[in-house]
Amino acid sequence: MLYIIGLGLGDERDITLRGLDAVKKCEKVYIEAYTSLLSFGLSTDGLSTLEKLYGKPIILADREMVEEKVDNILSEAHGSDVAFLVVGDPFGATTHTDLVVRAKTLGVDVKVVHNASVMNAIGICGLQLYRYGETVSIPFFTKTWRPDSFYEKIQRNRNLGLHTLCLLDIRVKEPTLESLCRGRKQYEPPRYMTINTAIEQLLEIEQKHGESAYDEDTDCVGFARLGSEDRMIVAGTMRQLRIVDFGKPLHCLVIVGKTHPVEEEMLEFYKIGSENSEQKGKGIA
Repeated sequence: MLYIIGLGLGDERDITLRGLDAVKKCEKVYIEAYTSLLSFGLSTDGLSTLEKLYGKPIILADREMVEEKVDNILSEAHGSDVAFLVVGDPFGATTHTDLVVRAKTLGVDVKVVHNASVMNAIGICGLQLYRYGETVSIPFFTKTWRPDSFYEKIQRNRNLGLHTLCLLDIRVKEPTLESLCRGRKQYEPPRYMTINTAIEQLLEIEQKHGESAYDEDTDCVGFARLGSEDRMIVAGTMRQLRIVDFGKPLHCLVIVGKTHPVEEEMLEFYKIGSENSEQKGKGIA
């Protein structure tokens, strides 16, 4: 059996009891390490924290292993119970849907244990989940690669009065261009996009298209470390959020669509300049 188990968004304690039971009976336990991040990261110390609670050694599964060597994991699941741990919910990333398809194609039984993900945790700001449109991803721009396919999707959502969740780029164990040219892989340091960078890129693309999908005065909500004790949620315009220090990753951004009075009432608690306790001591005036 292959168990695909969601870990939630905070730390090692956010695993469900059902998930913990599954982990404890598995012979091998892998953790996916590139589509998201637990609050303490996945360093040696972070893995030790997980192993102590779960009572099992844990193998770090990077992008290369999952995308190129996943058949080895699936072969192991043919003859024994194998756990594949995912930060958030198992279906928060398309990679894991592909894993299920490949497992079923090879005749491997799969059980999924769900957990909280960014897709529902953003509801904490008061914007109602059924009033969201298509989610978009904002990739890091480079000198030669500045994709903007997200612009049309945001524009479509806003024309319909819908909110837009922007998931911000995570680059972990990415090979450098130089090393690829030489045929010997070397990796860039991990990078996690901030809300500030995302807004700068969004405004650059608006300036390029000039179709007024959004502007510096568009209301947004910035989230950092959702699910953790030190989470940060700030509502304001793009201009205001652009200069806020949201601290450590992970960050995400919501572009606000047409709001209901109840949504507006909740958002007031998070607006810059409010007395919201989650902003105190974080340099927000």
